[in-house]
Amino acid sequence: MSSQQKMLLGIDAGGTFTDFVLVRLEPTVGISVHKTLSTPDTPERAILNGIQAMGLESYLDDGSLLIVHGSTVATNAVLEGKLARTAFITNYGFADMLQLARQTRPELYALETPAMPPPVPSELCLETGGRVAADGTVVLPLTETELDELLQKLESLAPDAVAINLLFSFLDDSFERKIESAIKAQSGDCFVSRSSAVLPEYKEYERGIATWLNAALGPVISGYLGALQHELGATSLQVMQSSGETMSANMAAQSAVNLLLSGPAGGLTAIAYLAKQVGKSKFLSFDMGGTSTDVALLDGKIRRSSESSISNYPIAVPMVDMETIGAGGGSIAYVDSGGMLQVGPRSAGADPGPACYGRGGLDATVSDANLVLGRLQSDSVLAGGMTLSAERAQASIEPLAQRIGLSIEETALGIIDIANEHMAKAIRLISVNKGHDPSGFTLASFGGAGGLHVCALADAMAMKNALVPIHGGVLSALGMVVADQGRQFSKTLSLDVQQIDEQSLGEQFAQLELGGMEQLALEGLDSSALVSKRSADFRYKGQSYTLNIDWHALAEVVDAFEQLHRQRYGYNHDAPIELLTIRINLSTAKTPFPLPPLIAGNHCNNIRYCKVYGEVEQAKLLARADLYPGESIEGPAIITEYSATTFVATNWLVAVDGFGNLVLQKLR
Repeated sequence: MSSQQKMLLGIDAGGTFTDFVLVRLEPTVGISVHKTLSTPDTPERAILNGIQAMGLESYLDDGSLLIVHGSTVATNAVLEGKLARTAFITNYGFADMLQLARQTRPELYALETPAMPPPVPSELCLETGGRVAADGTVVLPLTETELDELLQKLESLAPDAVAINLLFSFLDDSFERKIESAIKAQSGDCFVSRSSAVLPEYKEYERGIATWLNAALGPVISGYLGALQHELGATSLQVMQSSGETMSANMAAQSAVNLLLSGPAGGLTAIAYLAKQVGKSKFLSFDMGGTSTDVALLDGKIRRSSESSISNYPIAVPMVDMETIGAGGGSIAYVDSGGMLQVGPRSAGADPGPACYGRGGLDATVSDANLVLGRLQSDSVLAGGMTLSAERAQASIEPLAQRIGLSIEETALGIIDIANEHMAKAIRLISVNKGHDPSGFTLASFGGAGGLHVCALADAMAMKNALVPIHGGVLSALGMVVADQGRQFSKTLSLDVQQIDEQSLGEQFAQLELGGMEQLALEGLDSSALVSKRSADFRYKGQSYTLNIDWHALAEVVDAFEQLHRQRYGYNHDAPIELLTIRINLSTAKTPFPLPPLIAGNHCNNIRYCKVYGEVEQAKLLARADLYPGESIEGPAIITEYSATTFVATNWLVAVDGFGNLVLQKLR
């Protein structure tokens, strides 16, 4: 951020709502928030609507505003199959690489699974020379004749993008570079991705998928960001990456595969920021929006993974370690062919939205169920002044209730219980399944719908403490403005630990750092302002998967690997240990602004009471602004605010800390 920029605007464009957090840095730190309905057909329209509603149009050209944007454009393009027509270039004999994949079954005990169409049609899969062996030697050169034939085929096919994925190019990328240069010289408009730039790591299939996705998403993302930047004028625009760091919009257009968890990564980044503010380090992050729920674990630092997947495609680029499921406020409830009540993953989205929105939606959703139960209040005002209709919510659930022979309220409670179990399963995957006891963590619940389910999920995981952050309904947008700017860089080496020369390995790390700094210099970052963090992926010989360990002295790193392996899997091997891939995280050494302290308002004397289905006592109903530090309230209670609602169940106590966060504690 330049010294001229006095305001930071974080924008999280979700499937249902687009959230805005504006941070004014002078004269003192001040935060304001806004929500507007998303416009999935043209996402930039919702962004411009929000900027106009917040009165920021005059700041777009004077250099005082920095916008950091998290978007679902890349994710939606993959899920909906709206990708650019892409040619895939590899070595002779490997044209069917992406179709063969790993031949793993999506369900272990399902002997027959439906055939999946190949990512790239066979007519767009091209073969050529330029093959490198596993030791880096050249097996087959790339001749000028082969290159000319390749260019002729591309000219005939006229793809929108090209992905180049030659074998072992992470050891020697000269052939990939030669092909890339020739294609760009012939057709400057064609978007080209090469695997040695996208993911210089082993596993040719995973590297091929990442390169293909980067190429296929490139025209989509560059077109979207280009249109958005045009509307924003000279305003500085950065984009959130899946790793939890930001990059310039120009670089993001070339690195589209790194944006697949752009929005959710912002929420986890915000939790890491809040953790430092409140002096705690162990959180289970639970982000429930209108379309999906994202769950992650924070134990002192954000954990990243290179083993994520989206729409059955492995995504081996670094992403925050997160589980995402199709359970949100807009998730649709239905009765299946066996007469069982089900919830999700299909969502009502922003248009038409849940039935209670009154925008034409007829399907019952989780939001409708919360409204029928009284946990969500019908006088709640949503983005754009939209109100909720209890009558429409009841009408949407009534057909389901009749089919399963329950009352409308019992059916609504069933919808909530099923949605909660889906989300609890995701929490178990990110915690228990990875060797962590949830009871030692605080459940940090946010997103527009998160506060309505926080107590039930904490109970399901035997957790005694929970936190609903200040500005929880738009927390991912806050994460955008507190994130560091930076990138992840990697290279596969495949070394036996017993034969590692630490000095030589240090030179490999330094070389990777230098290349990364050169790339970040293109974004205007000075190398002296960057912090470098080294890590490496280890495994026992013969294993397919790795564990990432922060780099120290070799002996310490090996011990840390064995400890983590025992924690994660419950045992250690006697087999030799291999170092597969070295990694560098280069980022700005940003000092985040402090969270403004809570300004105490009126004493809590505005409490009303309402009936909540399933609760013996009437629930207290009050605005979050009426709570002040030092005061606590025992549930059942409903706490309302502009961007979200929190339901405090019986046997839970809620208080507010000095920053305005809701602190929940289990009583008995």
